[in-house]
Amino acid sequence: MSRDHFDLPLVVDRDAGTPLSVQLGGQLRAAMGEGRLKAGERLPSSRALASALGVSRTVVTEAYEQLYAEGWIEGRHGSGTYVADISGVAPPGGGFLRAVPPVPADPAPAGGAAIDLRPGVPWVHGLDTPAWRRAWRLAGTVTPDGRPDPRGLPGLRAALVDYLRRSRGVACPVERILVTRGATNGLDLLGAAVLRPGDRVGVEEPGYTKARATLAARGAEVVPCPVDGSGLIVDALPDGLRVVYTTPSHQYPLGGRLPVPRRQALVAWARRTGALIAEDDYDSEFRYDVAPLPALYGLDPEVTVYLGTTAKTLAPDVGVGWLVARPDLVAAITDLRDRVNDRTAMVPQEAVRILIERGDLDRHVRRMRAEYARRRAAVVEALGDLPLRGETAGLHIVLELPPDAATRVVERAAEHGVLLDTMERRFGGPPVVHGLEIGYGAAALAQVRTGCALVRALVREALSGPARAAAG
Repeated sequence: MSRDHFDLPLVVDRDAGTPLSVQLGGQLRAAMGEGRLKAGERLPSSRALASALGVSRTVVTEAYEQLYAEGWIEGRHGSGTYVADISGVAPPGGGFLRAVPPVPADPAPAGGAAIDLRPGVPWVHGLDTPAWRRAWRLAGTVTPDGRPDPRGLPGLRAALVDYLRRSRGVACPVERILVTRGATNGLDLLGAAVLRPGDRVGVEEPGYTKARATLAARGAEVVPCPVDGSGLIVDALPDGLRVVYTTPSHQYPLGGRLPVPRRQALVAWARRTGALIAEDDYDSEFRYDVAPLPALYGLDPEVTVYLGTTAKTLAPDVGVGWLVARPDLVAAITDLRDRVNDRTAMVPQEAVRILIERGDLDRHVRRMRAEYARRRAAVVEALGDLPLRGETAGLHIVLELPPDAATRVVERAAEHGVLLDTMERRFGGPPVVHGLEIGYGAAALAQVRTGCALVRALVREALSGPARAAAG
């Protein structure tokens, strides 16, 4: 359903103490919650509504962005802004509750396709198709270099200088940037350049499985380093580490954000021990509570190696990332790449450069931040009375459960076409946190809602007693 006119009475009061955007958002939210604006109805453009109300376009844009993040409205590329279908789930600020449903007989979409709630995958269907195609078309017209620079294309490295400065507070000259095939490739190159067999390296516990495997493959002795709700426990770090790998912006998988005092302590520890900090800026673009802290690299570029990637912001198949480090490390890695013929493909590099320089990457990140916020809100609404961790950022949430219950839920969910992961494989040693990693990047919003309704029912079933769980 849609309509070409918009006659809902809206009033903003400049003398009130409440910001105009908040006033407008509250009135629209109330209209949608009360049914005066119905699912599928098209809202005016920000320009048209601003003109009608006699306010700046920024007021309307801010109100729309907040409602979009809460899940009340949705954007349709090239078509406009519409009231979202919120039946069956209450967005933040909503005024209704729903009963917990029984386990659905088969929640899988038509055609038998699974609902993938495993972590680590972005919503690739959210790409701005015209901008995406234009970037790759233009990139394909570039003539290949017979002797490609192992540091990456000069144009992309120059574009990254500006992009990292304004998006992550990473101030560095182009000479400190090396283009990689992703964060894991950057970590592998760092390991190959600085590690000798038997060197001890620290990895967060629980932590990123691929980082642990990558460093172990370089002959390192991997030392588990404990984390808590705020991230890496710096006081527990042992001496004798050559490298410590950390995800300070959004600890993977528990979701903590390393606070400033710990960041300062980590840098001081690295200076004292002579270790390097490998900073994987995982999920830094997608926070939903407060603005992200600047990258750890900014505290001390001499002891920190900054790793980034387009795998989560764009798509894993793009195969472009970056490493920022002090000049001697960049030189060593460049020499290593040249000797082993490790390269980042030219066309993807050029496509990413175009997306950055035209502003398309920034626009995509802003769009996806709002899109993921809607999905995160749906997960929290469905499971919010259960013990959740890491719900303030990223593309997944951890639901803590006893180990037997978590395994049972994963098995039963798979029978109904919903794919989940447990926490166990995030540990190098015995797990001390058990539960599920619920990803909301790979599935559509409606699938996230359906899948989480099933998870909730299965959790209640698994926790209700061994006898009932066995009978299921």
